[in-house]
Amino acid sequence: MKTPAMKTDDILWEPERYELEAGPAYRFETDRREFLQLLGGGILLVLVLPHTADSQQESGRRGGGRMPQDLGAWLHIGEDGTVTVYTGKVEVGQNARTSLTQAVGDELGLPPSAIRMIMGDTDLVPYDAGTFGSQSTPNMVPQLRRVSAAARELLLDLAAENWKADRAALVVSGGKISDGKGHAADFGSLTKGQKLVKTIAANTAITPATRWKLAGTSLPKVNGRSFVTGAHRYASDMKLPGMLRGKVLRAPAWGATLASVDTSAAAAMPGVTVVHDGAFVGVAAASEAAAERALAVVKADWKTTPQPSDSELFDYLKKNVRQGRASPANASGSIEEGLAAADHKLSQTYTVAYIAHTPLEPRAAVAQWTDGKLTVWTGTQCPFRVKGDLVEAFGLPENRVRVLVPDTGSGYGGKHRVLAAAEAARLAKAAGAPVKVVWTREEEFTWAYARPAGVIEIQSGIRKDGTVTAWEFHNYNSGAFGIRTMYDIANQKIEFHATQTPVEQGSYRGLAATANHFAREVHMDELARLAGLDPMEFRLKNLKDERFRAVLQAAASKFGWGRGKAGGGRGYGIAGGFEKGGYVATCAEVVAAPGGKVQIVRLVSAFECGAIVNPDHLRNQVEGAMAQGIGGAMFEAIRFADGKNLNPHFSSYRVPRFSDMPVIESILLDRKDLPSAGAGETPIVGVAPAVSNAIFDACGIRLRGLPLVPKTLPAKA
Repeated sequence: MKTPAMKTDDILWEPERYELEAGPAYRFETDRREFLQLLGGGILLVLVLPHTADSQQESGRRGGGRMPQDLGAWLHIGEDGTVTVYTGKVEVGQNARTSLTQAVGDELGLPPSAIRMIMGDTDLVPYDAGTFGSQSTPNMVPQLRRVSAAARELLLDLAAENWKADRAALVVSGGKISDGKGHAADFGSLTKGQKLVKTIAANTAITPATRWKLAGTSLPKVNGRSFVTGAHRYASDMKLPGMLRGKVLRAPAWGATLASVDTSAAAAMPGVTVVHDGAFVGVAAASEAAAERALAVVKADWKTTPQPSDSELFDYLKKNVRQGRASPANASGSIEEGLAAADHKLSQTYTVAYIAHTPLEPRAAVAQWTDGKLTVWTGTQCPFRVKGDLVEAFGLPENRVRVLVPDTGSGYGGKHRVLAAAEAARLAKAAGAPVKVVWTREEEFTWAYARPAGVIEIQSGIRKDGTVTAWEFHNYNSGAFGIRTMYDIANQKIEFHATQTPVEQGSYRGLAATANHFAREVHMDELARLAGLDPMEFRLKNLKDERFRAVLQAAASKFGWGRGKAGGGRGYGIAGGFEKGGYVATCAEVVAAPGGKVQIVRLVSAFECGAIVNPDHLRNQVEGAMAQGIGGAMFEAIRFADGKNLNPHFSSYRVPRFSDMPVIESILLDRKDLPSAGAGETPIVGVAPAVSNAIFDACGIRLRGLPLVPKTLPAKA
């Protein structure tokens, strides 16, 4: 029976579109007296606002807000001519501040030094769902271009009106407008520092990539000096007058619940504030050491439940599919007919372990209450989500919570939730003083959510000439991003199956695309071997998408694909990928022998994401993703049993070291005819399958599970 064809847009997104994680972790009790003090006297009226731009913060706490179209919400020109731009995007090492500054500078004809970018302050910036999913470049760059273009047109209107001049003859350059006849004025003198009142039209014309002057160049990182000199202060560096340090009681195992607790010994210690609010138990003291001593004397009894171990994980995921949660991501033709037409059939299973984000800066937050208003400084990718979670946790009105995000020491998708911010806020409320909470590395490994594990099953068929006739793909748990194939296959069935998970999981760089590309590209390599074709030739035979073909050919050319001969433990692998509007192809060279270690010798990636905004910074993103991808490919895995993390330190959780680094090369394909896409995620997806395919090429051992080689290769194929 044939299944109905689906459009390419009919792709399943994970819950909450970009995340697999649950809702707010904390809901604190508010007693009646606190509630009345919060509201004051009188009658409480609840007004349900319509879903408009004016209510974007209220309706958008969980990701449903819309960008305001009022120019003044985005941009202000001071009397001194300084342009201040406001965005809910945050800086987590991807240099978004720089690329956004380039966009504004292009439209207003300004140097970067004249532009001030305010990011991630929920009291000042327009609502934004968060900095994730490689969305800053495709969404915020054109938005700020429209904003800046609208401001430029307004300035031209003001100048033309003031001088009674021909508007078409006016020129915008260097922060000034002139008419070529003696009239000239800087932006500040035209606006006089007043709020710009104008609606931003959706069709506001912006500068095409072929005419960019500032964008398209390798502008150095804005404020880069403060980072390399150590002057920048992260949330974990912040100090406020009278600030205390906080620590939180953690359960002995995942899934454990607090049965009883005795905090009397800690409460008796001088200068210690103890909080027991539902399942939350924490302490605040003058120093981190004092807080640790207080937490050590808290006596708690916990109720635990049986939990699976990592050795049981993949059977567990297959056996615990959520009822009614099998979701089609793509379907066309008939699998039965495709298999019947095949000369060769192949069924294989691929697995992906949970891995940790391991950001350089652990979760950190500083919280302060002033006249009933909560202000939190925290490293997060989603300031408005954190604000919404704090509003919900403390039962506060929207205008009584402010979240500020100092530029953050990386996130990789791991800093979406409230967590440390709520902990610091609850302790600060009880202590009557600012409180800072910085997670230890062990807490980061154990209580932060992980990249989802997964089981992927593929059944396929090919003709003798290498044409793929059938493709059935089932992903259990790890997610649906990157799940569809862009290979030209008439008969497809692709499904994602949500399951119960023993480890809390959530977004990670590349989302599920890493798992899905690993399984698909290793399977394609296996099919190529079955057909007796070169892996590159086999891919091109089954591929019509010209952008995908272009990156495969560019990577292969730079790598010298086909010129090196496998043998003597040396092998070569290739893999391709596409996600978030970008295309990548990666070639790997490895040295591997049965029973020995694997050394990645060289990685080459070609990447295309439309028009390039900043070549140097794009190269940094591509090569950084490749380096990070080595960890997930080769070593990284969370080991657990009885609800406990067995490797919660860098001494036991293996990440790439300098000795693991191969020669890394990147080729950037600049497509000025295409809109710019993001680059933070897609380049990671080709590393693992390319390395796996190279290992097989080197020694005939086919590895179908990540991590590939946590220690040494098996002794036999």
